Amino acid sequence: MSTIIKQKETKIITENKPFPSKDVMLDLKNLKKVYPTPNGDYVVLEDLNLQIKKEEFVTIIGHSGCGKTTMLSMIAGLNPISGGNISVLGKHIKGPGPDRGVIFQSPSLMPWMTSLQNVLLGVNQVFPQATKAQRNDVAKYYLQKVGLEDAFHKKASELSQGMQQRVGIARAFAIKPKVLLLDEPFGMLDSLTRGELQDILIEIWNKEKITAVMITHDVDEAIFLADRVVMMTSGPKAKIGDVLDINFERPRTRKSVLEHDDYYTYRKHLIDFLEH
Repeated sequence: MSTIIKQKETKIITENKPFPSKDVMLDLKNLKKVYPTPNGDYVVLEDLNLQIKKEEFVTIIGHSGCGKTTMLSMIAGLNPISGGNISVLGKHIKGPGPDRGVIFQSPSLMPWMTSLQNVLLGVNQVFPQATKAQRNDVAKYYLQKVGLEDAFHKKASELSQGMQQRVGIARAFAIKPKVLLLDEPFGMLDSLTRGELQDILIEIWNKEKITAVMITHDVDEAIFLADRVVMMTSGPKAKIGDVLDINFERPRTRKSVLEHDDYYTYRKHLIDFLEH
């Protein structure tokens, strides 16, 4: 696993050494995932190692079917680990927990519930000691942050796909997770809505500074959002192939990213990786 650093016009590849333990939020060690098949075991992931720092935004790219979603579901505790371990702040995960919030490609809302009720499902479970008014305030705050202040009492079934995903974003942030996991959350949206939700996501993230791990197939999205882009090899037995540091200042805008001298260097490196 390596890090790409651009100095003047030269790319320098250096060893990606482990971070000091005090800086690490999420640690994947020798991760392995095996599925039994009639023809023998199918190894999806093998010897996958990755450390993600506190308050870091990391995007994951790789070919379809390489195991990105499998890895994310294992971090979420929704998919058992075949080998190795995953820890959050040094504590091994044993299943789903409120320390990890998930935003799926499809927000999976309860269609008969309102936007507010959908967000409150998580808030009520994570903050049972809070008063009803306090929990309502938390849910409303995040719905307002995603631009749904006029849709508190609209049923999920009445919302557009983009609005439903806004509810999904609000729901994930509202439980105050240590790690935010995003599985191609904008993959099913049109380009305009996708751009709007990217801006909303990064605006909230800039304030909350939650460690975030996001899967995407969009190279431009990966660069715009990330501090580092992690590239996974093609399966079977997928692992981390390369890691690209994105040295853009935060807060950043789409315009500043597109006009940065390094943007097309980063983009070319990612595309070259995916094409080989």
